[in-house]
Amino acid sequence: MPLTASTYGKGRVRVMRLTRAGDHHTPRELTLTVLMKGAFDAAWTAGDNRACVATDSVKNIVNVTAAKNLSLDKEGFVEAVAAVFLETYPQIEEVTIEGQETRWLRHAIGPEPHGHTFTLDGNGTGFVRLVASRGARVLQSGLRDFTFMKTTQSGWSDFVDDGYRTLPDTTDRIAATAMDATWTWTRAPADYATANAEILARLLAVFGTTYSFGVQDSMYRMGEAALAAIPEIAEIGFAMPNKHYIPINLAPFGLENANAVFLPTDEPHGQIVATIARG
Repeated sequence: MPLTASTYGKGRVRVMRLTRAGDHHTPRELTLTVLMKGAFDAAWTAGDNRACVATDSVKNIVNVTAAKNLSLDKEGFVEAVAAVFLETYPQIEEVTIEGQETRWLRHAIGPEPHGHTFTLDGNGTGFVRLVASRGARVLQSGLRDFTFMKTTQSGWSDFVDDGYRTLPDTTDRIAATAMDATWTWTRAPADYATANAEILARLLAVFGTTYSFGVQDSMYRMGEAALAAIPEIAEIGFAMPNKHYIPINLAPFGLENANAVFLPTDEPHGQIVATIARG
């Protein structure tokens, strides 16, 4: 029987790189998955491992590359890791690297940010994905589980009214989500960190300052704003679960709920997914 698809590598390879400039340090922490495709079929079909790179070696390549590239941002780092695989092993046709970034915030002690004291950024993780072959590469950056909300200027109305509908129309509700966003680069910006921060700023500005007729409406306009701001990205994809805040019925207690007391719930949640690309 034919082997129609195969890949292998190492998951959850964790590495922290620390650059030191005197007393001013910068931590860069990533958790990587590295997967290889190539001339490895015999390992599946014939028990022949002679072409295989040990997954322990995959971990070691990440660590050695980290030691040689302390200051690269996450996008540059995955590029450097991929280059080692493609330059070292002719049997590898394609390597895919995904990374989740643990983000550390520099802590201020007194009026000044401290050189080597940090707190964990608890809102989401950075994301990077590189698919690199000998003839092509696709690099993506983004965020995972970045959570935000606004408490007004959001509605959901005029949707299908059928025998299953129980939700009433509303023009004033809490809108909250834990967003996964991924943008695809066509070329490198002047600085990845600056461009990534600008994308997030544009997304939040649109979300926070404009009325939302639904998550779909906000998502599309957020994507338009990111593409307009950063010419180096080709498209941006979103997955935005709708984290619901349901007004609690206080009438049994003789109280009116003036859209002020809610039941937080995220199960089940609405799931809204889309990609916005240049025309």
